Amino acid sequence: MADFVGRRRELETLERELARVASGTGGDRPGRCLMLRGRRRVGKSRLVERFAERSGAPFLFYAATGASPAADLARLARDAEASTLPLARLLSAARPGDWGAAFDVLAAALPQDRPSIVVIDEVPYLMDADGAFEGTLQRAWDRVLETKPVLLVLIGSDLSMMEALNGYGRPFHQRGREMVLGPLNPAEVGAMLDLTPAAAFDAALITGGLPLICADWPRGAGIQEFLTAALEDPVSALLVSAERSLAAEFPQTLQARRVLGAIGSGERTFSNIARAAGGIGATPLQRSLETLTHKRVVAAELPVSTRASRDRRYRVADPYLRFWLKHLGPALPEIERGRGDLALARIRAGWTSWRGRAVEPLVREALARLLPDGRLPAAPAIGGYWTRTNDVEIDIVGADRAPVARRLLFVGSVKWLENKSFDRHDLAALQRHRAALTDQPLPLVAVSRSGADGVRALDGLDAVYGPAELLEAWRS
Repeated sequence: MADFVGRRRELETLERELARVASGTGGDRPGRCLMLRGRRRVGKSRLVERFAERSGAPFLFYAATGASPAADLARLARDAEASTLPLARLLSAARPGDWGAAFDVLAAALPQDRPSIVVIDEVPYLMDADGAFEGTLQRAWDRVLETKPVLLVLIGSDLSMMEALNGYGRPFHQRGREMVLGPLNPAEVGAMLDLTPAAAFDAALITGGLPLICADWPRGAGIQEFLTAALEDPVSALLVSAERSLAAEFPQTLQARRVLGAIGSGERTFSNIARAAGGIGATPLQRSLETLTHKRVVAAELPVSTRASRDRRYRVADPYLRFWLKHLGPALPEIERGRGDLALARIRAGWTSWRGRAVEPLVREALARLLPDGRLPAAPAIGGYWTRTNDVEIDIVGADRAPVARRLLFVGSVKWLENKSFDRHDLAALQRHRAALTDQPLPLVAVSRSGADGVRALDGLDAVYGPAELLEAWRS
C-alpha cells in the first residue's frame, strides 16, 4: 500500500500543530494538545507514528492496554526506553506508581529548547468511571506539560468516550483540539486500487475503506479475485478485522453482539430485530440498541418528511462490518475448514440485492457533498422515507432539516444494477411515491449505476447521477 493514500490533509494538520508548538505562539505555554478519534483499524496509530518519525522531533509513542493500572504504567516505562526523548531514561528508571507521578517525570524528560511529541494511544483504556485519570491529566497539563514545547496527541477508538473527554463539565474540557480520522473514502479507495468508479464503490462497501484490508486488494482486481484470495486465508484482514474490533468494543456485552448480528443479517425494525436476536425482551433490546447507537456502531434513522414518525429503522453504520456480519461472520466455520468457496457462492448469489441497499448511505453522503450543483439545491438533510408497511419507500429525500422537515427539497431513487439503466417504470414508481409523500412538485432524482437511458427531463426527471459523478463529491 502506498503511504497514507488520502491522508494528506491529516498529515498537514499534524504538521501545522507541531509548527505552532515550535513557533512558541502560546507564549509561556507553548504546549498544544490534539485529540484524535476514529474507528478501529482506520490507521490512526500508524498515521501519527509516521508523522512523528518524519517530523525529526524527539517523540514518545505510548500505547495503553487496559490490562490494569500497574501494567499500563509498566508499559509506559518500556515504551519510554524505545523513545527518542533525550531524557527518556528518567521514565524507565523512575517506574512511577501512579499517573500523577508519571506525568511529573514525563514533564522532566521533555526538552525545553526544542519541540517534542508525546503520543498516548488508546486513551479510553485509561479513562475510569470516576474520572480520576482525566483529572490527573488535566492537572498535569495545566501545571507542567503545557509549559513545555510539546505536542500531546491523545488517540482513541471508542468514539463516544473520546468525545466525552473533551465534553463540557469534564476535567479536560477545551484543553485540546479535536480531530477525526475516517476510513478511506470511495474516491481514495478507487485511486489506491486503480478501479473504475463503479468498482470503487463496490470495494468501498466490502472493505469499508479500512487501509489494512485495502492493502490486501491487488491493484485493478475485481471483487471475485479479491474475495477468492481473502476467503482462502483464515487470518486475512478481511476476515479477522471485524472480530477483533467487536471483541475490543464489546468484551462482555454478548447481548449487544446478538442484537448487532440480527441487524447485520438484514433486520431493520425493532420487532424483527427482537425475533432475529432470539426473542429478546423489549427492555433489554432497547438497552442493547442504545449501547450500539451510543458507540456509533449502529445508526438509528427515522423517515424524513413534514410529519413526525415513530417508524425507526436500524442499520450497521460501517459498510465493512455490515458486509462481514451478513456474509463472513456466519461462514467462519466453513472458511476455517477450507470451504470458503461455499461462502463465496452465497455472496455472489445475494450480492446485487445486498449492494443495492448498502450503497444508499454512500449515495446520500455523496449528494450532501456535491450539492448545490446547478441541478439541485443544497440540502441540509438528506435521508429516506418509508411507511410502516413499506408500501411507500423513497431512497432519497432532501430537506431543510430532519427528521421532521419544514420544507422538502427533492426526492430520488437509487437503482444500483449492472446492465440495467433507470427507466420509465422506475420513474413512474418514483412519481407515485412522491405523490404519497407530498402534493408538491418536488424535483425528481435518479441515481443509477448504469445511467438513465430513454428518460429525459421532459419526462419529469430533473437530475441523474452515476458512479463517476458521485465520486467527484470526494475528489473535490
